[in-house]
Amino acid sequence: MSTANTDFAIELNGINKRFGAVHANRDIDLQVPLGTIHGIIGENGAGKSTLMSIIYGFYHADSGTMKVNGQPFLPSNSQEAISSGIGMVHQHFMLVDTFTVLENIILGAEDGWKLSESLGAARKKLKAISKEYGLEVPLDAIVGELPVGLQQRVEILKALYRDARILILDEPTGVLTPQEADHLFRILDKLRERGTTVMIITHKLREVLAITDNISVMRQGTMVSHVVTKDTDQEQLAELMVGRKVRLKVERSPAEPKKELITVKDLTFIDDAGVERVQKVNFSVREGEVVGIAGVSGNGQSEILGLLSGILQPASGEIKLNGNTISADNLKDPQEIRAIGVGHIPEDRHKQGLINKFDAKEAYILGYHNLPEYNKGMLQDKAAILKACQESMDKWDVRPQDPHLKTANFSGGNQQKLVIAREMEQNPDVLLVGQPTRGVDIGAIEYIHKQVINARDNGKAVLLVSTELDEILNLSDRIIVVFDGTIVGEVSAEQADEKTLGLMMANIMPEHLKDQNKTQGEVS
Repeated sequence: MSTANTDFAIELNGINKRFGAVHANRDIDLQVPLGTIHGIIGENGAGKSTLMSIIYGFYHADSGTMKVNGQPFLPSNSQEAISSGIGMVHQHFMLVDTFTVLENIILGAEDGWKLSESLGAARKKLKAISKEYGLEVPLDAIVGELPVGLQQRVEILKALYRDARILILDEPTGVLTPQEADHLFRILDKLRERGTTVMIITHKLREVLAITDNISVMRQGTMVSHVVTKDTDQEQLAELMVGRKVRLKVERSPAEPKKELITVKDLTFIDDAGVERVQKVNFSVREGEVVGIAGVSGNGQSEILGLLSGILQPASGEIKLNGNTISADNLKDPQEIRAIGVGHIPEDRHKQGLINKFDAKEAYILGYHNLPEYNKGMLQDKAAILKACQESMDKWDVRPQDPHLKTANFSGGNQQKLVIAREMEQNPDVLLVGQPTRGVDIGAIEYIHKQVINARDNGKAVLLVSTELDEILNLSDRIIVVFDGTIVGEVSAEQADEKTLGLMMANIMPEHLKDQNKTQGEVS
């Protein structure tokens, strides 16, 4: 399409969108300057993704007008948006796991009827794009075998291959390690330098401040503010998002740990490919403390959670959980683990925490459906289940507060709150917490962090796994660092900072910690 004389890549005026009784977008006005990175922030359910989906042609606005590069724009589907130079990378990638990178990228954009010719031409074009933007991905690799950071690059390449000049990214760092996020930002900088306009939907205030030129804030379906990034800070943005002052650091008193409720001795796990993912790991967690596990994603922390929760089985070693011994000769499945007073908030809510086709009230009792309070004889007590779910949705501010709504229809952050509520409301003695605030907005992060500390103060033993160093530092009383399936060392909350943890995560022991960590073995 032709480009009019305009300073704006995107202009929205009076955009409204309803889903039944839910007014998702209310009279939205927005201007995105050409060649800039523009952040769209807001709590879960604020209407951010709905608005981007209207721009991308997934949804149609009930009223209002749009312009792209100064031209009237009203796409009837996503193909029309793509033809207008708009690309979108969704929070949950739209890729075919069994296809190669190259096949995924050209899918739906084949040039001619001969696939071999399309693949050859695409390969040449993609090599040029990859080199220009630092988006190197092995084109013949199977997508499902790639780490998540590379899968995201495939999505960006797919958009650029279709000549996108406006790129929308929905929660782009939600599943990335800090290192992968840094690489993504370098890519976005190059895109901006070459005139591409980027729109980022996110809830991570530090990141939106680090990468954007301008920020628009949404709350409860309305656009409440537009700010220049260099003129704002985390505190102001948090208050704009939530409508009140937000404590970015949870207040907590010193821990008062007592007896050990988790004891791990020489724990080893070997995966299906014969790779030793956890290697003779030893640690403990006592009642009344939070122990954080820090490490670059993929260094064994996920497997440790899996072993403690019964999802994975140890090759050797021993686990003691709340007085119960688990080993290769004495295994317990996840249901048995729950029965001994262990709650598990999984790292991946979609694969391990929810069934998207279930109603919220069904998801709320998942794993606990056999408890007496949810049953009457041979039948489930539907009234009791509904009441319990409704009360928890109200307490945890799950939006919308509709126990009958399909789990798939909640935003990612509200799905996460539903999973956390389910596990923590059972009042377990031991709490295994994996990535508790992944995809969750700032207001909900504040509440979840308070609940983790409350659990600690009520005598629970809490094991926390998170790729967010701020979260580890904010919540942990002790921190153990893993590298390549082994524990590099341990540091107290008082000794820990981002630099110290960063060195340990790279298998480098800081000088001031070497003496106290000699028992962990030699490190470089």
